[in-house]
Amino acid sequence: MPNAQCPMPNLMQNYVISAQWLREHLEDPQVVIVDCRFSLADAELGKKQYQNSHIPGARYLDLNLDLSSSIQTHGGRHPLPDSNTLAQKLAAMGINFQNTLVVAYDDSRFAFASRLWWLLRYFGHDRVAVLDGGFTQWVEAGYPVTQDLPIPKVGNFTPQVQVDWVVDIAGVKTRQHLAGVVLVDSREGDRYRGDQEPIDPIAGHIPGAVNYPWQDASNPNGYLQPIEDQRQRWRNLDASEEIIVYCGSGVTACVNLLSLELAGVRGAKLYAGSWSDWCSYQGLGIGDV
Repeated sequence: MPNAQCPMPNLMQNYVISAQWLREHLEDPQVVIVDCRFSLADAELGKKQYQNSHIPGARYLDLNLDLSSSIQTHGGRHPLPDSNTLAQKLAAMGINFQNTLVVAYDDSRFAFASRLWWLLRYFGHDRVAVLDGGFTQWVEAGYPVTQDLPIPKVGNFTPQVQVDWVVDIAGVKTRQHLAGVVLVDSREGDRYRGDQEPIDPIAGHIPGAVNYPWQDASNPNGYLQPIEDQRQRWRNLDASEEIIVYCGSGVTACVNLLSLELAGVRGAKLYAGSWSDWCSYQGLGIGDV
């Protein structure tokens, strides 16, 4: 018989939980906490932060090593991970498919926690939420932290990949100018406009894309904006037939996918390779800016 599921908190349509709720459920065997802290500027920083201090019981998943696959000529800077490989890691953390409640947190306004949130749902596991306020607000609330590593657990995770949640560059090229299709660029305005490009070799955006910076989904303290604000944020797109979201490499776009879900706008897709994939085709007759 399967274990009884942990009741999801009734907050922001169940995909966002408070530090207080998590504090009250730290000992719940049906809750697995995942630390997703990471820095694009220093790939070792997140793991060091985890080793120094983390929420009791939390496991760690690294953006580069766990939540992405290896970089190829095309596919962007953070290709989606192999589903079976990540599934084995999730099972080794004690996560049972569609039974365990996974709580993901970071310290970057959901930039990395939302990647795991989206990946789990992409794999067919809906019981996942992000921690509102992230690690900083957990600490400021006076809740416990530790350096101790959690006790090993064994779970069972068999992914059911939602293949229609993702589009590649061919799909973008085919649909970007169709009536009813909206392409959302999630990067900061200066990168969207091409005023600067600190990471990728080409500045600018995919033709026809509109700009919704991912940071606007939350406030500077790391709390998601209220549901009504999320709805207002997307009010001009909620009648669209299809929304395709991208960013630099398919990571922070997941914050906008979370925001859309909270706003009640369903079915948005991820261009997983995003701008870094688009740039890789420059001069090859596809993806030219």
